[in-house]
Amino acid sequence: MMIVMQEGATPEQIAAVVARIERAGAKAHVSSGEFVTVIGAIGDDRELIAALDIEGEGGVEKVVPILKPYKLVSKDFRGAGATFEIGGRRIGGDNFCLIAGPCTVESRKQTLDTADVVNGIGVTMLRGGAYKPRSSPYTFQGLGKEALEILAEARERTGLPIVTEVMDVRQIEDVVGVADVIQIGARNMQNFDLLKEIGHTDLGVLLKRGMSATMEEWLLSAEYIAHGGNERIMLCERGIRTFETQAYRSTLDLGVIPAVKQVSGLPVIVDPSHAAGKRDLILPMARAAVAAGADGLIVEVHPSPETALCDGPQALYADTFAAWVADVKRVIDVMGKVIAGTEPATVAG
Repeated sequence: MMIVMQEGATPEQIAAVVARIERAGAKAHVSSGEFVTVIGAIGDDRELIAALDIEGEGGVEKVVPILKPYKLVSKDFRGAGATFEIGGRRIGGDNFCLIAGPCTVESRKQTLDTADVVNGIGVTMLRGGAYKPRSSPYTFQGLGKEALEILAEARERTGLPIVTEVMDVRQIEDVVGVADVIQIGARNMQNFDLLKEIGHTDLGVLLKRGMSATMEEWLLSAEYIAHGGNERIMLCERGIRTFETQAYRSTLDLGVIPAVKQVSGLPVIVDPSHAAGKRDLILPMARAAVAAGADGLIVEVHPSPETALCDGPQALYADTFAAWVADVKRVIDVMGKVIAGTEPATVAG
């Protein structure tokens, strides 16, 4: 349930409500706004209602039951269009998050060249895989720690926040020192031990939807992260598995964008690169995603997709990426959003 405190409620009154919630065997989650503090009481609602006679507690405005299985990421608790900051970039609301870069870090030159290109265009963040989940054990698995060192250099060089994937709890410590956003891939969406650990970090999280996951399962995975204390979560729709296997890689579920926004305040990022699997399909899918209400896009960009070690056919060409962004920006403008990070950082040395 959600306890809305009165405007001007004192710290002592808030602490008293928190203590009462904890005595009832629940977890208190405090969210302080500019004027009003909201306290989430996380536990079995029926037991809470019986244990908490809190309506008359000092400083309490009202008590609102949250009946959905996901509590902290629900719109009831967070409100619509909640925003947060990552690396100086504002995410959510009227801000559009454009994440671009190589699928995987292959070399220092390839990564820094791409970083310079996307930074010059004014994207929000740089993506790059250090650890790569691959269907075959014989394909390129990423450079690991060497890739993290290259990404750290790219961030120092451009000022761009870094988005990179974590596949295992053992990788978190190394990634935390470099990344601004931890990406959880589709295959790990329900790796609950990993989600719990990431919930204890203070980094942003890009949570990709599993290939066969329902919207509720996706939001419950986000709830695991929020329950650990980390609320800077971006949901990422990257295409789901359907009966189509030839025309495109996955089916981009555009309907989930407005649907998830009806029930959750989390920003929704769309990955048209993985959904399409084909370069010439990415632009129309990106336009459609923006028009459907997406809060951002994540796309793959490479100086030479023909020689890419991972997902070359779905990588956009670095030398034509500016024109690609200009095209998508027309739809972004129509939707009343502004790309967060449109002023490129100065390239070092």
